[in-house]
Amino acid sequence: MVNGDTIELLKECNAGVKMGVSSIEDLIDKADDKKLKSILQDSLDEHKRLGDETREILNDYDDEGKEPNPMAKGMSWLKTNMMMSVNHSDETIADLIFEGCSMGVKSLSRYLNKYEAAEEKTKDIAKKLISMEDRLATEMRAYL
Repeated sequence: MVNGDTIELLKECNAGVKMGVSSIEDLIDKADDKKLKSILQDSLDEHKRLGDETREILNDYDDEGKEPNPMAKGMSWLKTNMMMSVNHSDETIADLIFEGCSMGVKSLSRYLNKYEAAEEKTKDIAKKLISMEDRLATEMRAYL
Protein backbone atom coordinates (compact mmCIF):
# COMPACT_ATOMS: atom_id res chain seq x y z
CA MET A 1 0.00 0.00 0.00
CA VAL A 2 1.35 3.38 -1.01
CA ASN A 3 1.48 6.08 1.65
CA GLY A 4 -0.56 9.29 1.51
CA ASP A 5 2.47 11.56 1.22
CA THR A 6 3.53 9.77 -1.96
CA ILE A 7 0.13 10.31 -3.59
CA GLU A 8 -0.11 13.94 -2.46
CA LEU A 9 3.39 14.80 -3.70
CA LEU A 10 2.68 13.11 -7.04
CA LYS A 11 -0.55 15.11 -7.35
CA GLU A 12 1.29 18.36 -6.70
CA CYS A 13 3.97 17.45 -9.24
CA ASN A 14 1.28 16.58 -11.78
CA ALA A 15 -0.53 19.89 -11.17
CA GLY A 16 2.78 21.78 -11.43
CA VAL A 17 3.60 20.13 -14.73
CA LYS A 18 0.15 21.02 -16.08
CA MET A 19 0.64 24.64 -15.02
CA GLY A 20 4.05 24.75 -16.70
CA VAL A 21 2.72 23.20 -19.92
CA SER A 22 -0.17 25.65 -20.01
CA SER A 23 2.09 28.67 -19.45
CA ILE A 24 4.62 27.64 -22.07
CA GLU A 25 1.88 26.85 -24.59
CA ASP A 26 0.37 30.31 -23.99
CA LEU A 27 3.66 32.02 -24.84
CA ILE A 28 5.69 29.89 -27.25
CA ASP A 29 4.00 31.12 -30.43
CA LYS A 30 4.42 34.72 -29.35
CA ALA A 31 8.22 34.46 -29.20
CA ASP A 32 10.15 36.04 -32.08
CA ASP A 33 13.65 34.76 -31.31
CA LYS A 34 14.26 31.28 -32.76
CA LYS A 35 16.56 30.23 -29.92
CA LEU A 36 13.98 31.31 -27.34
CA LYS A 37 11.31 29.31 -29.17
CA SER A 38 13.64 26.32 -29.21
CA ILE A 39 14.32 26.59 -25.47
CA LEU A 40 10.61 26.83 -24.77
CA GLN A 41 9.82 23.89 -27.07
CA ASP A 42 12.46 21.71 -25.42
CA SER A 43 11.09 22.60 -21.99
CA LEU A 44 7.52 21.96 -23.14
CA ASP A 45 8.50 18.52 -24.41
CA GLU A 46 10.33 17.75 -21.16
CA HIS A 47 7.33 18.89 -19.09
CA LYS A 48 4.97 16.74 -21.15
CA ARG A 49 7.19 13.67 -20.69
CA LEU A 50 7.29 14.19 -16.93
CA GLY A 51 3.53 14.79 -16.95
CA ASP A 52 3.01 11.48 -18.71
CA GLU A 53 5.23 9.76 -16.14
CA THR A 54 3.38 11.24 -13.15
CA ARG A 55 0.01 10.45 -14.73
CA GLU A 56 1.01 6.81 -15.30
CA ILE A 57 2.13 6.40 -11.69
CA LEU A 58 -1.03 8.05 -10.39
CA ASN A 59 -3.11 5.75 -12.61
CA ASP A 60 -1.25 2.77 -11.13
CA TYR A 61 -2.38 4.03 -7.71
CA ASP A 62 -5.97 4.53 -9.00
CA ASP A 63 -5.73 8.29 -8.55
CA GLU A 64 -6.79 10.84 -11.16
CA GLY A 65 -4.29 13.48 -10.14
CA LYS A 66 -4.96 17.13 -9.54
CA GLU A 67 -5.63 20.16 -11.69
CA PRO A 68 -3.70 23.37 -11.06
CA ASN A 69 -5.37 25.79 -8.69
CA PRO A 70 -8.03 27.56 -10.81
CA MET A 71 -7.30 30.91 -9.17
CA ALA A 72 -3.57 30.61 -9.86
CA LYS A 73 -4.20 29.51 -13.43
CA GLY A 74 -6.64 32.35 -14.03
CA MET A 75 -4.32 34.94 -12.54
CA SER A 76 -1.46 33.62 -14.65
CA TRP A 77 -3.56 33.85 -17.81
CA LEU A 78 -4.71 37.38 -16.94
CA LYS A 79 -1.20 38.59 -16.14
CA THR A 80 0.21 37.01 -19.30
CA ASN A 81 -2.38 38.66 -21.51
CA MET A 82 -2.10 42.05 -19.81
CA MET A 83 1.69 42.13 -19.96
CA MET A 84 1.81 40.92 -23.56
CA SER A 85 -0.75 43.56 -24.63
CA VAL A 86 1.39 46.31 -23.07
CA ASN A 87 4.77 45.00 -24.29
CA HIS A 88 4.72 42.16 -26.81
CA SER A 89 8.39 41.19 -26.69
CA ASP A 90 10.70 38.29 -26.02
CA GLU A 91 11.79 40.11 -22.87
CA THR A 92 8.22 40.04 -21.56
CA ILE A 93 7.92 36.34 -22.42
CA ALA A 94 11.18 35.61 -20.60
CA ASP A 95 10.02 37.64 -17.61
CA LEU A 96 6.72 35.75 -17.40
CA ILE A 97 8.41 32.35 -17.76
CA PHE A 98 11.12 33.27 -15.25
CA GLU A 99 8.51 34.35 -12.71
CA GLY A 100 6.42 31.22 -13.27
CA CYS A 101 9.46 28.99 -12.84
CA SER A 102 10.41 30.76 -9.62
CA MET A 103 6.91 30.26 -8.24
CA GLY A 104 7.02 26.62 -9.31
CA VAL A 105 10.36 26.00 -7.60
CA LYS A 106 9.07 27.65 -4.43
CA SER A 107 5.81 25.70 -4.24
CA LEU A 108 7.34 22.36 -5.24
CA SER A 109 10.10 22.78 -2.65
CA ARG A 110 7.43 23.48 -0.06
CA TYR A 111 5.52 20.31 -1.05
CA LEU A 112 8.72 18.26 -1.05
CA ASN A 113 9.30 19.34 2.56
CA LYS A 114 5.64 18.92 3.53
CA TYR A 115 5.35 15.37 2.21
CA GLU A 116 8.62 14.12 3.63
CA ALA A 117 7.31 10.56 4.07
CA ALA A 118 6.81 10.18 0.30
CA GLU A 119 8.63 7.36 -1.45
CA GLU A 120 12.10 8.22 -2.77
CA LYS A 121 10.99 7.65 -6.38
CA THR A 122 8.32 10.32 -5.96
CA LYS A 123 10.74 12.69 -4.23
CA ASP A 124 13.09 12.21 -7.18
CA ILE A 125 10.31 13.22 -9.57
CA ALA A 126 9.69 16.38 -7.54
CA LYS A 127 13.42 17.15 -7.52
CA LYS A 128 13.58 16.58 -11.28
CA LEU A 129 10.73 19.02 -11.83
CA ILE A 130 12.36 21.58 -9.54
CA SER A 131 15.58 21.18 -11.52
CA MET A 132 13.74 21.60 -14.83
CA GLU A 133 12.07 24.79 -13.61
CA ASP A 134 15.32 26.14 -12.21
CA ARG A 135 17.17 25.43 -15.47
CA LEU A 136 14.45 27.11 -17.57
CA ALA A 137 14.55 30.18 -15.32
CA THR A 138 18.31 30.35 -15.76
CA GLU A 139 17.95 30.11 -19.55
CA MET A 140 15.45 32.99 -19.50
CA ARG A 141 17.99 35.35 -17.94
CA ALA A 142 19.61 35.91 -21.35
CA TYR A 143 16.33 37.46 -22.57
CA LEU A 144 15.56 39.72 -19.59
